[in-house]
Amino acid sequence: MKNILDINSVGDYLNLRNQEILHPLVGLVDFEKVGDESKVIKKYDALNFNCYALFLKDAKGCKMKYGGKAYDYDKGTLVFVAPEQMVGLSYDDPNFRPKGYALLFHPDLLLGTELARKIEDFSFFSYSVKEALHLSAKERTVILSLLDKIQYELEQNFDKHSKKLIVSNIELLLEYCMRFYDRQFLTREVENLTFMTKFNELLNEYFKSDKPQKHGTPSVGYFADQLYLSSNYFGDLVKKETGKSAQEYIQNKLIEVAKERVFDPAKSVSEIAYELGFKYPQHFSRLFKQKVGHSPKEFRASRN
Repeated sequence: MKNILDINSVGDYLNLRNQEILHPLVGLVDFEKVGDESKVIKKYDALNFNCYALFLKDAKGCKMKYGGKAYDYDKGTLVFVAPEQMVGLSYDDPNFRPKGYALLFHPDLLLGTELARKIEDFSFFSYSVKEALHLSAKERTVILSLLDKIQYELEQNFDKHSKKLIVSNIELLLEYCMRFYDRQFLTREVENLTFMTKFNELLNEYFKSDKPQKHGTPSVGYFADQLYLSSNYFGDLVKKETGKSAQEYIQNKLIEVAKERVFDPAKSVSEIAYELGFKYPQHFSRLFKQKVGHSPKEFRASRN
């Protein structure tokens, strides 16, 4: 990507789409009301966002790219972008006109609000485009009703209630998106089971190989990359399927392997720690005691 446009403010994006700026920190674009500014957009290979953005896609023909890979996102899908994320665009149809909505809000809008304290909980802002939220007709109606409330507030004269109402509706919208993602995880149960099978196979293969000595203890990011998922989506999927965080699930597997190896009298605790990817044996002993209730040496002695 050579020609990148920085979207440093909500106004930057509204100006790009030739839309009126009603509030410096939050804006809503209805693409039905946007003129044909495709020539302006197509000058850029990517947009680098420094604000939060939510795109409700209602037309085919446009692809968004993360990490050099392009993904179609069809009618009735939501894509989320967090500050410091870069999004590339490509077009199948040279005459493509976007349909749908874009909601953008700057982190400064959230200062002093409850949403500022919980925005990190909405992990889907760090999902990749291929992990977009696919909406049912009823779910889409809910999202549109909240976007309508936000637009209503933007069009009013601002008073002491304005910020609270706008932020409250954004928070409610995000809470609904969290619920809809939970539904999406559940309705893909078969795919999720296949995912867990592959994850467990990768875990077993990791400890049977020399990867721990080369790369250290297994990380969430490593397995997410192997399964072509973003780390947040991977972690949320593991949590939904097992009730445990991905890090906890990996650590539990590591301890299972460690408990077997501790009984090998030919190996010291330090050797086992290095085999499992620990740089410092004391870190291994601390984790082992935390998980098992005994140090590796105590555990070995108690089974003799």
